[in-house]
Amino acid sequence: DVARDAAAVRLFIKEGHQIVLAQSFAKNMGLYGQRVGAFSLIASNPDEAARALSQIKILIRPMYSNPPIHGARIVNEILSDPLLKQQWLGDVKGMADRIIGVRTQLRENLKKNGSSRDWSHITDQIGMFCFTGLKAPE
Repeated sequence: DVARDAAAVRLFIKEGHQIVLAQSFAKNMGLYGQRVGAFSLIASNPDEAARALSQIKILIRPMYSNPPIHGARIVNEILSDPLLKQQWLGDVKGMADRIIGVRTQLRENLKKNGSSRDWSHITDQIGMFCFTGLKAPE
């Protein structure tokens, strides 16, 4: 839920905090290798924002000169078109629901097949990756 995910950021801004936010669109838009993301900075005033931007440019210039544009154009197209954005949000929710379902199945099958361990951490986690707690020999 994008609105729920953004709740903390919105609260910090509402309370007057200055924040820096980095986000990637690699996984949630399937744009692996395109290096698509956003870097957002909320400053207390335009002068502070300009100073921060100047420093950020100095830091990123040696890392890349001209980042790929194709992925950024795809993201812009999707987020600018209400129908495409709604479809994308539905796709992201579908994938998140699928991950939750697979985690639930894994936990239930481990228990059903006789495991005596507490596997609740598998379903308590969120995100694409899962920490099993298993050691290499297991």
